[in-house]
Amino acid sequence: MKRISSEYISSLKENEIFVFGSNLAGMHGGGAARVALMRFGAIMGQGVGLQGQSYAIPTMHGGVDVIKPYVDEFIDFAIQHPELKFLVTAIGCGIAGFAVEEIAPLFRRACAVGNIYLPERFWDVLEQL
Repeated sequence: MKRISSEYISSLKENEIFVFGSNLAGMHGGGAARVALMRFGAIMGQGVGLQGQSYAIPTMHGGVDVIKPYVDEFIDFAIQHPELKFLVTAIGCGIAGFAVEEIAPLFRRACAVGNIYLPERFWDVLEQL
């Protein structure tokens, strides 16, 4: 069953977490990172992990191979916190400049995790794998 996160997330319920692409320095200046900072408790200077009602996955420091461990860490975190609902944005596909076809496969394991919601364009790619 596809669990789809909204293209534009402007509010969250108490148990929802906004998952966004960041940089390792945690300089949340633009894109979804700025939304996370302004609305969902992201912490300036923290580039990885849970912060307020947001979760940062760094995407600005290299290729897909160096992003993958952070995605895996996020998926493990979501599995350990079934009481939370994780709404993943199209991380890496904005300012970081990756194509959906490059990033979506990193979330293949998330398809089986019931509390992770992915962008519809990620699902479109994942269904073809």
